[in-house]
Amino acid sequence: MASTTPLLHGKTVMITGASSGIGAAAARAFAAEGAAVVLMARRADKLEHHARLIREDGGEALCVAGDVTDSGDVRHAVDRARDAYGGLDAAFNNAGWASSGTPLHKTPDDDYDRIMDVNVRGVWNCLRAQIAAMLETGTRGAIVNTSSVAGLRATGTAAPYIAAKHAVLGLTRAAADEYGPHGIRVNALVVGSTRTELMDEVLTRTPSLYEPFTGRAIQRRLADPSEVAQAALWLCSDRSSFTTGAAVAVDGGWTAR
Repeated sequence: MASTTPLLHGKTVMITGASSGIGAAAARAFAAEGAAVVLMARRADKLEHHARLIREDGGEALCVAGDVTDSGDVRHAVDRARDAYGGLDAAFNNAGWASSGTPLHKTPDDDYDRIMDVNVRGVWNCLRAQIAAMLETGTRGAIVNTSSVAGLRATGTAAPYIAAKHAVLGLTRAAADEYGPHGIRVNALVVGSTRTELMDEVLTRTPSLYEPFTGRAIQRRLADPSEVAQAALWLCSDRSSFTTGAAVAVDGGWTAR
């Protein structure tokens, strides 16, 4: 008989980029599976909205407003998780930023800096603080980083974004290798085009991008954020105990071709 125990029962999970899209969907899914979720993003009002819905459904949620590009903000979120729940069992480092449509030679320095800071430094800051907390408590933890099909392919998005998502895979593999002996698993999601707030903004400005964003995937559609959240949920759970250092495709078949 299959177990009825929730997948994340008794676990504390930190989720970044939790104010909308994939992060918000993950917050709901993780809480529904028994996790106490620590939600981090810059927009405190949106965080509290999602946390309130989780609490109304009987879940446990803590909001910590902050910016993943600021190492102090990240450490503060991890400290809040430890103070409130005794430690950190898992993390979903999902905060990201993207742009498209600007050729490499015309990309301004500030666009490059923002894309690299959020996607690479953000994951770097999170890994350092989360792993340190897990080592301190001896937790056999699980961490999931959001990469992209742009981490494996040139997808037509901005060159800095492609470079950044390749870097996320590199950080994931390095951390998995280094901390595997301590029982900490680190994996990445290779995410395809997803119906997020940022994607909606891009498609509103340039509707013609819908076909390039979906046409190369077998399923030829955008993912719903909840579909990506379910993959992160599995990787944060003990069901994926023999999976580490992996780049798990959640892309509608984009990278299968």
